[in-house]
Amino acid sequence: MNSLTDRLKEVIRDVPDFPKPGIMFKDITPILQNPQLAAQIVDALSEEARSLNVDAIAGVESRGFFFGPQMARSLSVPFIPIRKKGKLPYHTVSYAYDLEYGQAVVEMHKDAVDPGMRVLVHDDLLATGGTAMAGAELVKMQQGVITGFSFLVELAFLNGRNALEPYQIPIHSVVTY
Repeated sequence: MNSLTDRLKEVIRDVPDFPKPGIMFKDITPILQNPQLAAQIVDALSEEARSLNVDAIAGVESRGFFFGPQMARSLSVPFIPIRKKGKLPYHTVSYAYDLEYGQAVVEMHKDAVDPGMRVLVHDDLLATGGTAMAGAELVKMQQGVITGFSFLVELAFLNGRNALEPYQIPIHSVVTY
């Protein structure tokens, strides 16, 4: 029987030149067509998070919303959405970070994290690490404690893990390319 990692590598679809020429996009949406595989992913991610004794899962828009809420439900902890600027309806805290060309801003509701709350930051993909770092900084701005980073896919050749290592917390990826 194939391992979860092997199965994911069979199912994740490569889309060349998306969103721009020269990029090989890793499309995880075929996973969503397989409820059993999706459940295995939630179980694997949740087990890792459980070992970190988390109080909440913070998921980064938008593909971090595929498995983040399911992880939170599995662990019986709150889910905290981290969204692009202007998408959350209540009072927010914001964090700007650099992209290859320009800047991006992510936000979180001001009342989403209580001081001392242990939060795992989850996203679908670890590339350069900028978005995950921005999520972690939002949690820290509210005096939360970052307990770990969780990803479905890691693109190791982009060295995102190196950007997150200063946090000195676990970084978990289900499948690495």
